[in-house]
Amino acid sequence: MAYQTREHFPTERIWITNEIIHNPSVNDHLTAMDVRFIELKDGQKDFSGVGSGDVVILPAFGASVQEMQLLSDRGCHIIDTTCPWVSKVWNSVEKYKQADYTAIIHGKYQHEETVATTSFAGNYLVVLNWEDAEYVANYILKAGDASELSEANRAAFLAKFKNAYSPGFDPDRDLQRVGVANQTTMMKGETEQIGKLFERTMLQKYGPSQLNAHFMAFNTICDATQERQDAMFKLVDEPLDLLVVIGGFNSSNTTHLQEIAAERGLVSYHIDAGDRIHPDGSLEHKPLGQELVRTQAWLPDGEIRVGITSGASTPDRVVEDVIERIFALKGAVATI
Repeated sequence: MAYQTREHFPTERIWITNEIIHNPSVNDHLTAMDVRFIELKDGQKDFSGVGSGDVVILPAFGASVQEMQLLSDRGCHIIDTTCPWVSKVWNSVEKYKQADYTAIIHGKYQHEETVATTSFAGNYLVVLNWEDAEYVANYILKAGDASELSEANRAAFLAKFKNAYSPGFDPDRDLQRVGVANQTTMMKGETEQIGKLFERTMLQKYGPSQLNAHFMAFNTICDATQERQDAMFKLVDEPLDLLVVIGGFNSSNTTHLQEIAAERGLVSYHIDAGDRIHPDGSLEHKPLGQELVRTQAWLPDGEIRVGITSGASTPDRVVEDVIERIFALKGAVATI
């Protein structure tokens, strides 16, 4: 849709509110087509250059309600490429809002998808992982018990989740009725565990007869993300010498694939494109939680088994390029 937008609007100025997907080759191609990206100024998107009649593409991660309203008020032509799975999450948090439930969102509060999702919510709280969820669950169980809960506990809660909750959020008041949602690129298993945790918590707190009055959940795991994670769990059971993870360095779902390899103790290399593999045999890659590094002699000598996986937004041609370069370094011919 983004590529076709230039064909339909050959002379208009075209903007995109963020990376269309987290893949550099795709975004570079859009730049070559004279599609402009909204820049950040002081951490905020700067829409000052967007005028009436301009074409604005909303990326796969979506855009916030406020951004869409701003663009509509300016008379822009809006091309919405929001992923249907992201829209499904929005529908879920809308239902929570209508029923006066707080949306507990498994995700990264600063990620553009989660920013868009929270704009559709009423009260919300973003939890990054299982540890965050356990902290919230324990708070819920102690809420209302003056002997265990104090103003200091409440202040500690709000400090821990700073920037990750809705304006005016009160954990004592807003965690009595909760619904679970997620950033679609998070780990499927962890999201499911978090959902079950809050279901058990509300069951323990309010009893079986009142569970439905205090807990809601919908399945909003993205198919593409789920399929890759399921395949990855099978791949890491194979006898591999190393594993190459291909996808944008800022791609959440790609990073989670590398985490699976790390948990199994596999040697893994996260790259975003084939040209990270250099003719001299070195490799530029990004270790988990670190900056880009360059490693020499990363391919062992002799016969080896290399696992290949890629993020949901990685084009097939990029995967093919990586495979061909690996074969070339080993003096073999790739048949794809």
